[in-house]
Amino acid sequence: MKKIKKKIIKTQKAPSAIGPYSQAIEVGNLLFLSGQISIDPETNEFIDGDIEIQTEQVLKNVKAILEAGNSSLEDVVKVTIYLQDLKDFVLVNKIYSKYFEDSLPARATVEVSNLPKNAKLEIDAIAVKNSN
Repeated sequence: MKKIKKKIIKTQKAPSAIGPYSQAIEVGNLLFLSGQISIDPETNEFIDGDIEIQTEQVLKNVKAILEAGNSSLEDVVKVTIYLQDLKDFVLVNKIYSKYFEDSLPARATVEVSNLPKNAKLEIDAIAVKNSN
């Protein structure tokens, strides 16, 4: 049986992991991004702003990790959004749609009881790696 090769993706342009996990893992031509919360990669401090501020930072972090893995937001095929309050769904979509304009990935959104650092949302993603 052939062992699947996996490569750890890491960038200083996104926050360091706050636990025993990688920012992303590359397997074949796929990237699996760990959930991102609103942490400033320069200070590694949590940004405890409103849902729009947190969503903006989370998506900047996702974008940076994708780029480190030779991919982009256009190459994302699946996103999962974890929200502390589904009432924030419309505001999250407002920011999300600025990042995913043309190439809309499949997506699930679920309400959760709590997130690390008491974040209002967390987003993970799966993307296709560019072959360039």
